[in-house]
Amino acid sequence: MRVLLVTETFPPEVNGVALTVDCLLQNLLGAGHQVSLVRPRQAADDTAQLPSEYACQLVRGVPIPRYAGLQFGLPAGRRIARIIAEKQIDAVYVATEGPLGWSALRAARSCGVPVAAGFHTRFDQYLGHYGAALLNPIALAWMRRFHNRASCTLVPTNELKQWLGQHGFERVELLRRAVDADRFHPAKRSKALRQRFGLSQTDPLVVSVGRLAPEKNLDLLVAAFERMRQLAPTARMLWIGDGPSREALQTSHPDHLFAGVLRGEALAEHFASADLFLFPSVTETFGNVTLEAMASGLGVCAFDYAAAHEHVANGVSGVLAPMQPASAFVDRAEQLMRGWLAGERLGVAAREAIECLSPKRVAADFAQILSSLGGSKTPVAATQRDHDGALRSTIL
Repeated sequence: MRVLLVTETFPPEVNGVALTVDCLLQNLLGAGHQVSLVRPRQAADDTAQLPSEYACQLVRGVPIPRYAGLQFGLPAGRRIARIIAEKQIDAVYVATEGPLGWSALRAARSCGVPVAAGFHTRFDQYLGHYGAALLNPIALAWMRRFHNRASCTLVPTNELKQWLGQHGFERVELLRRAVDADRFHPAKRSKALRQRFGLSQTDPLVVSVGRLAPEKNLDLLVAAFERMRQLAPTARMLWIGDGPSREALQTSHPDHLFAGVLRGEALAEHFASADLFLFPSVTETFGNVTLEAMASGLGVCAFDYAAAHEHVANGVSGVLAPMQPASAFVDRAEQLMRGWLAGERLGVAAREAIECLSPKRVAADFAQILSSLGGSKTPVAATQRDHDGALRSTIL
């Protein structure tokens, strides 16, 4: 197939949307599909990083308020329509609902090409954490209007598929998320890294990975760790990520460890060198880091929804807290620590639970969904590979 991906965030930016789109792109290429990408220009030197293995079109963007380093892509409908025609695109995937995403949706519809929309971010829940809870219904209506104009909406869990259907979203399809189980692996555990943190091999290291921002429920995470530390005084808390709440966290908790944003092998090493993973966010569409923690062999404590609901067996491969009351999360974190101190290693079962979530399999399912929308005029077998040469990269 000839596929066009449109996204307002992409690596080296670090977030679930960017990493999911990149994983799909790389595995579509590996399966022999022709891929084009449209995304905002990220930095002044972005042109030096353009790929040769696929067509990458850069558009202008504007910063997102209170989300440093991220931006909305400005509308580029005419240019996207031209790409669809020139590349003879079979199907379009729009990952984000910003101005660029809206223009891509309109362009695909005007060209008669099917378009799948990814549901990655719960904007209707984020607003309450930034003092605008009254706008939640408006955000949901805006998202519903966007997604119902697409040929289908792709979601990562059956739970979310059902919820969207109950709230007026049409043509919702399940596409599971993948995790790189080779990169995120218990074998990456580093004795030297733990020693640098002042830990012996028997001291529990608790980790959180994600954006340090109000919508991530960080106060609850701190409360959960303090309860865990009452059981294990030598436990340490490691924060991986950055965001507007980092400075306040570091000031309030100088004994905690802050690693900043990590990628690739460094992230995998830090994951595997920890023992327990806390994920108290209740605003996730999925939560890729939950799968990465499980792949790394960590015991997971999370609320019973999204990725955790789909992939964690409570008491077997992690512990799940009910959504209400919020204090249940603290209780479950204590349960997780008690079990760990008693020799329970739920991370072993967690690792086994995610080994079937192959990125290649998910990309194949993605291509099959796009093909079923009716846009593929010349389907390409998954085992074939185009060797006609690298695609040209262009800056718009």
